[in-house]
Amino acid sequence: MPIYLDVSAAVHAKGGIGRYAASLAQALISLYPERFALFYNQTKGARPPAGLEGVPARTIKAGYKPWRMMVWVGHLVGAGFDRLVPEAELFHATEHLLPPLRRVPTVLTVHDMIFRLFPQYQKRLNYWYLNMTMPLYCRRAEAIITVSECSKRDIVRAYGLDAAKVTVIYEAASPGFVPLPHAVVEEARLRLGLPDRFLLHVGTIEPRKNLIGLIEALQRLRDQELTIPLVVVGGRGWLYDEFFRRLEALPIRDSVHFLGYVSDDDLPLVYNAATALIMPSVYEGFGLPVLEAMACGAPVLCSGVSSLPEIAGAAACYFDPGNDEEMAAAIRTVWLDAELREEMRKKGLDRAKEFSWKRAAQETMSLYTDLLSRKVPSRSHSDTEHKTA
Repeated sequence: MPIYLDVSAAVHAKGGIGRYAASLAQALISLYPERFALFYNQTKGARPPAGLEGVPARTIKAGYKPWRMMVWVGHLVGAGFDRLVPEAELFHATEHLLPPLRRVPTVLTVHDMIFRLFPQYQKRLNYWYLNMTMPLYCRRAEAIITVSECSKRDIVRAYGLDAAKVTVIYEAASPGFVPLPHAVVEEARLRLGLPDRFLLHVGTIEPRKNLIGLIEALQRLRDQELTIPLVVVGGRGWLYDEFFRRLEALPIRDSVHFLGYVSDDDLPLVYNAATALIMPSVYEGFGLPVLEAMACGAPVLCSGVSSLPEIAGAAACYFDPGNDEEMAAAIRTVWLDAELREEMRKKGLDRAKEFSWKRAAQETMSLYTDLLSRKVPSRSHSDTEHKTA
């Protein structure tokens, strides 16, 4: 009887959640190869994550939005989707979508409560869907995993859950994120057209990432005769028009470079080439680029809010994301001080070693084992109550 891992987010390259799903699945299957099967929504061109091609899998063929609606309606009418995962011992939903299963224990990973805390940063339809469904999914799951103590507090507070139901299991940088030889990094610098020195931002372009605040800080430095190139890695997410309008109005626009999506092979090279990573987000449930950069030896500047201090510890340089003057001062200090960058580099490498996907997989398996030992009874789904958040 397999444990099913829903890797739909990884199959469809859904940003940080996709990287989480792929990395956790790879680590679990590496340690416990006979225990697992994959589940994913097989839309056109969808393939399992690299390294998991030979793992048994069950798929459905539905569009992203239709599948989300099918899952929600299934819960409301008391349907059971157990036939989609035959003989399942347990089902782990690694993104914010929990299929209704009657006879199968379920684990749900809730990465953050951003949609609830910052509704102004969400597309209206996505906010409506999550606001309606997440309370239901969190109640129906037998156990919840989240990725930081910060997110756990937010989840428990939002839905009045028993804190014992929510387990914190930290993410980690994937094994390929390490310091790389200078010659290899320089080859990538030329191939990708990277500046000799640059500040790096990794993440989807969306309001929560506070890129407007970042370019305002960089413009402030430009006005002080310090021009710092910025390289942005990540696709356009949503509500990004205001950022590009503001950028076009600033003299620094010619020093901002957009790489878009960067492959898993190239991303460690970009981190290695960077003078420093900056993460000016107003909120992060975890902030994986912080660990990826540290693991590659790049100094990290980041907001001193939400989960970021919890993850980066004493290795990062912090600033108030709402204060572009303070952000500019932090950037100037790190940019101009080579000794400080080397100290931050060493601290970052040590900090990143405290997190590993092997440890995450072991802790996740321990949660599965504990849940299965309780012999959770089947649910009749006669309880079809639904409350909005």
